[in-house]
Amino acid sequence: MNNADCIFCKIINGDIPSYKIYEDEFTYAFLDIASDVYGHTLVIPKNHAENIFDVSIEDLNHTMSTVKKIAEHYKSIFAGGVNIINCSDKVAEQSVFHLHFHIYPRTENDGLKVFPAIDKQEIDFKDCQEKLKIKH
Repeated sequence: MNNADCIFCKIINGDIPSYKIYEDEFTYAFLDIASDVYGHTLVIPKNHAENIFDVSIEDLNHTMSTVKKIAEHYKSIFAGGVNIINCSDKVAEQSVFHLHFHIYPRTENDGLKVFPAIDKQEIDFKDCQEKLKIKH
C-alpha cells in the first residue's frame, strides 16, 4: 500500500523520475540525488512503512535481502566495503518518512567519514543492561 503524499511512493509509482539501480516485486533501489558519495543508493520497500517501527517483518526481510544483494554487487565493483545506515524517527534524524536504507560504497583511502564522531559518555553498563535487556 502506498501513501499518496510520500515522495518515495511517488518514485515507486513512476510519478517522480529516479535513477533505478534495482527493482523486484517487493523493493526498489535508486541513487540518492544528494550528490555526496558516488553510488549512494537508497533501498526501500514498495509497501509504505514509515520506519523500522511499523514495517512488517516480511517487508523488512525483503528489503534487507535487497540491501545485501546491492552491497555484494558494490563490493565486487568497487573492491571495497559499504556503510549501511538507517534513521528511524524524527529524533534519529529521519527526514523522509518512508523506511529506507542508505548504502554508501567505500573504497580504500576514499577519505569519507560517515560514522558519527560521538564523545565518550560515563555509562554504568550494569544499569544500562538492566534497563535495556529484553526479558522473555
